[in-house]
Amino acid sequence: MVFVALRVDASLEIGTGHVMRCLTLATALREHHAARCCFLCRELPGHLIARIEAEGFEVLRLAAPADEGTPLSGGQAKGPAHAAWLGVDWSQDARESADLLASLAPDWLVVDHYALDAPWELAVRPSGTRLLVIDDLADREHIADLLLDQNLGRLAEDYAELVPANCRLMIGPDYALLRPEFAEWRRPSLERRATRQGLSQLLISLGGVDKDNVTAEVLQALRDIELPRTCRITVVMGATAPWIEAVKRVADTLEQPTEVVTNVSDMARRMVEADLAIGAAGSTSWERCCLGLPTLMLVLAENQRAAAKAMENEGVAIAFGTVLALVDMLADLFRNDAAAYRKIANMSQCAGRLTDGRGAQLVAINML
Repeated sequence: MVFVALRVDASLEIGTGHVMRCLTLATALREHHAARCCFLCRELPGHLIARIEAEGFEVLRLAAPADEGTPLSGGQAKGPAHAAWLGVDWSQDARESADLLASLAPDWLVVDHYALDAPWELAVRPSGTRLLVIDDLADREHIADLLLDQNLGRLAEDYAELVPANCRLMIGPDYALLRPEFAEWRRPSLERRATRQGLSQLLISLGGVDKDNVTAEVLQALRDIELPRTCRITVVMGATAPWIEAVKRVADTLEQPTEVVTNVSDMARRMVEADLAIGAAGSTSWERCCLGLPTLMLVLAENQRAAAKAMENEGVAIAFGTVLALVDMLADLFRNDAAAYRKIANMSQCAGRLTDGRGAQLVAINML
């Protein structure tokens, strides 16, 4: 039996996307290749350890940071740009992770963490263990055997000086780590969009955490434009999102029927039913593309900007830096129906060409 260890975190700062895509990969490895998978996660505020365990995976816990004021450079002159996301010094994390892995001897170590790079990997990687790095940024060195970057617009050349010459690269949305229900719902979703006109179902999903409460800001702005009263709005949030109750209070003030749901298990179905999404430029972008769901996209972090621009250039979404600009566009769509339908239909067609939802299987095959 192949044994895979995965080092990944979720937190209010990091969000939930890294853990969710690693869960998708681990599930594909377990179900299609009978692999044993074990997670290493630090107990940061907003962690998803209970969610991982609920999916039937073992989690080896790294203790919550004892002192938030601890310097995070680890003696390096310059660490990763997101070093603070680790919660502790990288060398401490490396010692603790290496201790947990010492007796396990995994066949593969999967690392999905913007705060970790080659020095950590050199310190932790057990002898004989192969390394898969999942990245989106191409901003630091790795010693990977395999590297996955699922982002549109990324080129193999971006990693030329960052990985060993023999590292195999898996680049682009074909490798996007999506749960199997997205591939299952893909055909009916694309068929529905080919024949349906109208904007009667609006889906809002701005990440699993939305620590800055942008969702409430969007809902407040929607009150000021002339959406049809028959338009239905669904807001999807993560269970660890800190502003859930505040969002529900704003949702109650809208004239349109507005549902706020958390920790959903049927996201693919909800996306199929939606005519338009307001979404963040994170990993859920590929879920929307798989189902051909046109998107008005908010860029909520600097590290999302390049991917958002690439998606806009491909016609799969329209990117916005502010809620005001996004809502102005939404108002224009509802004021000019014929133009809106053409724009939405074009976005749907472009999005549907990017990924078929089978990336997790491709990655698992490349590993094993």
